[in-house]
Formats: sequence, C-alpha cells, structure tokens
Amino acid sequence: MKSALPPIVDRPIRVAVVGCGRISGRHFSAIEAHGDDMELVAVCDSDPEVLASGDWIDGVGRYHSYSEMLQAEELDAVTLCTPSGSHAGQAVAAAAAGRHVITEKPMATRWSDALGMVKACDRAGVQLFVVKQNRSNSTLQLLRRAVDERRFGRIFMVHVNVFWTRPQEYYDSSKWRGTWELDGGAFMNQASHYVDLLDWLIGPVADVQAMTGTLARNIEVEDTGVVNVRWRNGALGSMSVTMLTYPQNLEGSITILGENGTVRIGGVAVNKVERWEFEDERDYDHTVDEASYQTESVYGFGHGRYYRNVIGALRGEEEAETDGREGLRSLEILIAAYMSARDGRTISLPLEY
Repeated sequence: MKSALPPIVDRPIRVAVVGCGRISGRHFSAIEAHGDDMELVAVCDSDPEVLASGDWIDGVGRYHSYSEMLQAEELDAVTLCTPSGSHAGQAVAAAAAGRHVITEKPMATRWSDALGMVKACDRAGVQLFVVKQNRSNSTLQLLRRAVDERRFGRIFMVHVNVFWTRPQEYYDSSKWRGTWELDGGAFMNQASHYVDLLDWLIGPVADVQAMTGTLARNIEVEDTGVVNVRWRNGALGSMSVTMLTYPQNLEGSITILGENGTVRIGGVAVNKVERWEFEDERDYDHTVDEASYQTESVYGFGHGRYYRNVIGALRGEEEAETDGREGLRSLEILIAAYMSARDGRTISLPLEY
C-alpha cells in the first residue's frame, strides 16, 4: 500500500535503528552508504551497556525507552532489529506515531501479529518494509531472471538445504534466543530467507507437511526440521534445515529441476552457482561465474540494495519491493509448517485472514 504521507524530498530521510545487536551492523553500514539520502538520528536498545559502548556518530540520540524516542525525535522511519516477537508491538507504535517501519525478518512470530502490523500501517498511512535482502544477491537475481523468462519450462521439483551450526553458547547469549515467544526456531529465524525463496521464485504454495525436532540444543524451539511442499503450479519440493552441522556452517542452497533446465545455487549462503544448464542459450549465460561471490557471512550483501528501494519508495519514485503484504507470504508458509509439525497433518494455504 502506498503511503498517505507526502514523499520525502529535498532532504535526507531521518531514521532510527531499534535494537543494536547482531544484525544491526548491516543496517548501520547501509544507512551510512546512503548518507546523501538517509540520516541516522537515533538508536534505541534495552541494554544500557550496549548504548554506552556503541561507537555512535556525534549527535545521534541514544534511548533506552522506545516510546520516549518516538516522542522526542523527528523521525521519518524506524528500523526494527529487535527480537522477532517484539516487532509487532513496536511497528504498531511507530505507525501510530506517523513513522514508516522497516523490520527485519521474520516480520512477526505470530500470524495474527503480522496481520495487525499490516493493518496498523494501512490505517496510519505509513509504509511497512520487510527486509528480504537475500533477494538482492547476484546469484539469486540471476536465478529469478531465468524463472521469469520461463527457461525451466515446467518446474518439477525444488529442494532447499540450510545446513548451518548454532552452538548452545549462541542461544545462551540472550534470554530471548530459542524461545517461541520472541525468536522462533531454525525455520523461523535462521532459515527464514530460504523459506522466502519457495514463494518468491516458484510461486504460491498449496500444501505444506513438516516434521521438526529439538535434537541437541537446550531450547524451546526446533534446531532441526524438514518440510514437504506442493505448489499451486503442481511442482513438488522439500526443505531440510538444521543448526547442528559439525563443525561449522556448511551449506545454504536451492536446486530447481525443470523440463528444460537444471540449476543449483549453493555455497554456504546461496553465493555460488554450482550448476547452470538450460536447453536454450541466453546472452547473459556467460556471466554466471561472475555472479558467484565469496562471503564469510550468511547475511549476504543485499542490505545496501534493499535500502536503495526503501529510499526510492519513501521519495515517491518507485514501489516497495517487499512491503508488509509481501512479508506475509513467507510467514504464511512458516506458520503452516509449524502447524503441520504440531498437528501431524497437511496444512493447505492460504491461511484464514
């Protein structure tokens, strides 16, 4: 939905980052890289030590209280890098204050909360952006182009692997990690961007079957799981996720098998084109090797491009690529997977809105 607020022109977009933990560095870097268009004016974190230790720019406000920051600062937007279960309440409060919302994945841990976020932003006439930075990775942009051009013909089968590791120390580092209320498990948290690929690349999902387990970590949620998927176009697929890989992150991959093409994007985080074979040839096929890249992080390098779209949308120059409704699409698959694992049955989509 377009904003009811006027486009922000002739000045930088004033933004605050809420939650200064693990992922926030990607946002700080992206905001800095777009310094001509965005200005970091405030940070907020519930831990006073984090606020005190941060190497913040002079003049950037530091807040322990989120509500106080919303009242005190003249903000255009807030970026939510807080635990996932906190996003809904913070997004609703920001919308009520007339601030646009940029939220990390997943947008919420409950379906009703996510719907509430979309409705609150609609009522307030502000934009809601859900971070899907992996879509911007060069390897996946190339794959999306091949799908859009129908080079696969009919897609028969799709498989996704996320074989990473998160030791017990990771979960013990914060009380919210590994909880149902604030975090979600391996699918909801670590593999959320890979669940997004099921819909973004292949299309609407019809049916979901899942099994999950907490095999080795002392947490509330799953550290391992498998999902079977049937798409509305008839394709079948599956997804295997674990945070127990020894001794380190091994693979984040997607394989697509179609009547006229086979592609596998692998590496530790879909950063390497490992198979690219089609019946036809296109002029960009020679760039496949160039699309692969090295990465030491599973986050990829898409936050900068993501913020370019946010800037364009808030300036009224383009549409938001991943708004709140787009964010609902992958969350719907996640919620269906958890329902299936809990109830031992197939869940058909769409869920009731």
